Amino acid sequence: MATIRDIAKRAGVSVATVSYVINGTKPVAPQTAARVRRVMEELDYYPNAAAQSLRTRTTHVIGAVISDITNPFFAILVRGIEDCARENGYSVLICNTSESLENERLYLELLCRRRVDGLILAPTGKNDELIHRLIQRKMHIVFIDRVLPDIPAPAVLSRNEEGAYLATSHLIQYGHRRIGIVLGLSDVSTTKERYRGYLNALKDHGIPPDPSLVVRGYSRVAAAREACKTLLSRADPPTAIFATNNLMTIGAMQAIRESGLKCPQDISVVGFDDFEWAGAFDPPLTTVAQRPYEIGRQATQILLAMIKDRQEMKTSVVRLEVELKVRGSVAPPRDRLDGRRRRSCV
Repeated sequence: MATIRDIAKRAGVSVATVSYVINGTKPVAPQTAARVRRVMEELDYYPNAAAQSLRTRTTHVIGAVISDITNPFFAILVRGIEDCARENGYSVLICNTSESLENERLYLELLCRRRVDGLILAPTGKNDELIHRLIQRKMHIVFIDRVLPDIPAPAVLSRNEEGAYLATSHLIQYGHRRIGIVLGLSDVSTTKERYRGYLNALKDHGIPPDPSLVVRGYSRVAAAREACKTLLSRADPPTAIFATNNLMTIGAMQAIRESGLKCPQDISVVGFDDFEWAGAFDPPLTTVAQRPYEIGRQATQILLAMIKDRQEMKTSVVRLEVELKVRGSVAPPRDRLDGRRRRSCV
């Protein structure tokens, strides 16, 4: 295996110059740097990452701890992380917790042992003590999608409360008053924010909240399907459903079909999270669209700035805009439609 001495000899430069080119520690004339890199390719030389990290005290690797990589929202978000990291000479280790407390703890400890330079984390909401301890040890952490309110770390989030308010108000404007809501995981800040937006919309339109219209889908398709079946089987079922993430929207649509109902003729649906095939549903789904790619990029930019400047943790929270994508899954409630038909016949 070639060494930097071999490279220096063939390129006609000093060993120190080769080291400067490899590590980027001092400027080297462009022509000289190009000659060194060409020789590295000819000799099939790759720097020893472990040795470099010992010298520079940096690995140029960041960790991304994601709650559910099967969710299209997080898949797009990870692409934003990877693109930004690669553009800045960093690699990303991606860990999927599947919303598990134990998995999250395992991956956080693993990434620390691997000496990653920082972490981007969608927390489960159950490992506060461990995360707080990592921050005390000067580990750079940026939260995405969710926050832990008592832990001082920057975060990049969506305007969750505003999005839920838009979705609920849209249903109310179509005449719906019995609006079921399918909530995600109880320990996650995103769930609480979206529920708060729903309640605020009801309050502002003079509609009292009904606890019987609130069910848990736990951010999963199957759980949301069963929860929505329960809603639809009630003696006084909702005329509309607001599902607070994309997987639960799929579950809601499955429940409607399996209950022998049609959307939006029998029941209207609005989802939170847009996804590429939302327009391919029958009917096309009305959704609250987030910006997951931009969330990933901005979180990575913040993290890399912290690593580069060796800054202390900042607790600033960036919230990105959301947009209501109106398609075809919302219509007036059947009783209102029937009333209009009766009046038109008189």
